[in-house]
Amino acid sequence: MEFVKEESEENTSELETWIIKHEDPVPWIIKHEEQEPWRIKQEEPESWRIKQEEGEFIEESEENEVLNEVQEKNHVKTGEKHLSCSQTIQKDLKKRGAKKSFTCTQCGKSLTCKYNLDVHLRVHTGEKPFTCDQCGKCFTQSLSLKVHMKIHTGEKQYKCSHCDKRFSRSGDLKKHKLVHTGEKPHTCDQCGKSFTQKGSLTAHMRVHTGEKLFICNQCGKSFAHLTHLKEHMNSHTGEKPYKCSHCDKRFTRSRNLKKHKVVHTGEKPHTCDQCGKSFTQKENLMTHIRVHTGEKLFTCNQCGKSFSHLTNLKVHMDIHTGEKPYKCSHCDKRFTQSGHLKKHKLIHTGEKLYHCTECGKCFSRSSALHIHTKNIHSK
Repeated sequence: MEFVKEESEENTSELETWIIKHEDPVPWIIKHEEQEPWRIKQEEPESWRIKQEEGEFIEESEENEVLNEVQEKNHVKTGEKHLSCSQTIQKDLKKRGAKKSFTCTQCGKSLTCKYNLDVHLRVHTGEKPFTCDQCGKCFTQSLSLKVHMKIHTGEKQYKCSHCDKRFSRSGDLKKHKLVHTGEKPHTCDQCGKSFTQKGSLTAHMRVHTGEKLFICNQCGKSFAHLTHLKEHMNSHTGEKPYKCSHCDKRFTRSRNLKKHKVVHTGEKPHTCDQCGKSFTQKENLMTHIRVHTGEKLFTCNQCGKSFSHLTNLKVHMDIHTGEKPYKCSHCDKRFTQSGHLKKHKLIHTGEKLYHCTECGKCFSRSSALHIHTKNIHSK
């Protein structure tokens, strides 16, 4: 298939530079290229796929990152003005007069020379001839590989002027600086939420569109974010890379570790505005709210009885199945509910947890205390 279309142009002011620049880079791919302790090696079979052409996403980000790197190194100082490498080349092209423009017949993009077109065509063909000998990752351009190699060498030449943090890429430093400025220039027109990065906004928009680009080829489950797919893959591999710093417990997902940490801190940030009760997890608060609303989402398909909690429905189902999974360790008696087993054990231990506030008499069951109070003290 012929991809090249030659055109003669008199005006070269719009000619492309020798670096292919994409106007709308995809920042999440750059993050994907930075550190990938859980990245699936290319020699192994792919465990995930993307509904769109993945090559195009990666190529655009590589080109943008390389452009930043080259322009950083090739600024030409002339008095108060700085001319970038691309601007310098454009001025040279203007002096040379008319040049041929090479146009991609796949997407219509025009480039200044055949070589640049050949490099650009890799976006469509998916060709990545430059391979990292450290991790096997492939790239469409040699400069992209050079930028990537800094991950392995540990070189971090870009230092933040506000703190001591250093970065291997100029683009990453630029993103980091927004932490200090607090600037969030990218706003969602659906809900008004703002983000520091355009890529974060793009990913957020999938909340509204319901789009899920990333599919697990093990179970077919789809995800809106690549990081969520990566973490999901741990459920298939059994890997638990997230370790609690307070104990030895490990987790497959970072958010599960975050939830677990409140066990150690005792923090309960989620408070009910009806009764003031606080919870460690937001979902626990949402479940608690049903006590006030009376909402019962979970219905038994055997008898139609409804419950506010899924666990209550599961316990109730044992009535229909006859299953009694809770066995007393002191005798052979079994129960459908853990609470019933707990109460039963008091018979063996002799413990009486329930005290009458009127006379001090103790009972092993709350129901016995209730009967005592009603018959003796309510007269």
